[in-house]
Amino acid sequence: MREPSEIPMAKQKDANGESQAQAAAMRAALARKIAIHIHSDGKEPTSVPGLSLYRKSTPTECTSAAYMPELIVFVQGEKRINVGGATLLCDETTFLLTSIDMPVISQVTKASVEAPILALMLKLEMPTVREILSQEEFHGTEAVSGARGMAVGKTAPELLDACSRLLNLLDAPQDNPFLSNLIQREIIYRLLRSPVGKHLRAIATLGEQSNRTARAVEWLRENYSKPLRVEELASVAQMGISTLHHHFRSLTAMSPLQYQKQLRLHTARVRMLIDGLDAASAAFEVGYESPSQFSREYSRFFGQPPMRDIKARIGAGAATGLDSLEA
Repeated sequence: MREPSEIPMAKQKDANGESQAQAAAMRAALARKIAIHIHSDGKEPTSVPGLSLYRKSTPTECTSAAYMPELIVFVQGEKRINVGGATLLCDETTFLLTSIDMPVISQVTKASVEAPILALMLKLEMPTVREILSQEEFHGTEAVSGARGMAVGKTAPELLDACSRLLNLLDAPQDNPFLSNLIQREIIYRLLRSPVGKHLRAIATLGEQSNRTARAVEWLRENYSKPLRVEELASVAQMGISTLHHHFRSLTAMSPLQYQKQLRLHTARVRMLIDGLDAASAAFEVGYESPSQFSREYSRFFGQPPMRDIKARIGAGAATGLDSLEA
């Protein structure tokens, strides 16, 4: 005979199993919907504002990428993302939340023609996030210091349901103008309520250390080609230099100098790939004063000298852009 204390635990296990089965069925349905609307590899914007779809039918080599504030819900395949030396694994059960601009190294590790990696991508607007945080439901919810600018969470059925309804608008353009904003607000609400919502709250809450650090990140993103003056960056964030270093590393897993270097190298690589610049021209354009220093840092970061790397990537047909989730 079971002890009374075992019964609630058994019920909880049954409930968890039902929730997982429900989520798996919803993921499969969402994957089918995404596959209907994207037929070639890459990222494609949709008619729904802020919504893009992503597909890749083969694994890829490690490549640099720039991730912007957005939600990426994976429903098929697997991707690894390295940010500041830490590795994040994204598979069909997870979503990736990025709350600030982040230079990363990414790699599609599981994809095939029969089962390509599929994802839904939604741009996050911080004014909307702040407006939702001002609602009564979030009163008394404190922002968490030390939250990272990028985090992986488990995708709950409620979030999958909202994403599915947003994707349905692609087949109902007459409903798009009215329902799109409502559903996107629900998705943000679900994110903020999730275990990783603290990462988004920390960035969106004005006056918090993470929010002020995010201002420094944004300034550095817009001025990466300029010489880095930490005093100026600290002034933008309205904090002391040592405090800025601490919170910057906590938020991005990098120092300001490492963040700037990765942005420079990533942008230079894109300019050489897309615009055909030579290594010296790309180096000067992104802020390097010495082409030889650029070549040394490029080789350390990407594994081979600039032009050899570019020729190899062009030969492999792997040109990439600055927008997120490119590989």
